[in-house]
Amino acid sequence: MSESARRFFAVIPAAGAGTRLGAALPKQYLPLAGRAMIRWSVDAMLAAPWVERVLVVVAPDDRHAAPLLAPLRRVEVLAAGGATRRDSVLAGLRALTESGARSDDWVLVHDAARPGLDAALLERLRAGLADSAVGGLLAVPVSDTVKQVGNDRRTVLATLDRERLWLAQTPQMFPLGMLGDALAACPEATDEAAAIECAGHAPLLVEGRRSNFKVTTAEDLQLMRWVLERP
Repeated sequence: MSESARRFFAVIPAAGAGTRLGAALPKQYLPLAGRAMIRWSVDAMLAAPWVERVLVVVAPDDRHAAPLLAPLRRVEVLAAGGATRRDSVLAGLRALTESGARSDDWVLVHDAARPGLDAALLERLRAGLADSAVGGLLAVPVSDTVKQVGNDRRTVLATLDRERLWLAQTPQMFPLGMLGDALAACPEATDEAAAIECAGHAPLLVEGRRSNFKVTTAEDLQLMRWVLERP
């Protein structure tokens, strides 16, 4: 199949509770600069006309996503999320396959709590992976000195060479079939790229942007609000 015939789909796993933020709502539904946080992630995908469909995978008992997202064209809410990110992504991949997506179609997996994504970053990712058979991910190089600590999480054991260290971001973009097989075979992988690595492939890095960080703490939320509200 020609590269131009391969389609692009997005999967946004959103079944987590986000307990570290200490909020009454799961963090992906918190208001942020005029929208629910998850809307920023979904709207970024919708801004790319080449993304054919956006599948948001939520917990079976979720009551927040449908009112927010169901009215949007090209968006489907799938209440089949699992206990882990991997489970939710696999549920999304199965749903795409059952609805006619092919194994060599591209899937972009993006965090619901990473609202700093925009259309320019998506285009950069697609262009950066245009000649890759494996796919890859957005990432940023480490700029601070990195220390490795012992079991007490305080005692420094070593200083790592930051020249070869990058921080993984999302979206992470891989062929549907390859990603599904890798996730099924590598249950301990913490993200899609780690599963692809575990399966013996080498993902490519495409330089992202530091403002595309994941919101995990209250401090992150305040910083992201500033990022999104600045002129």
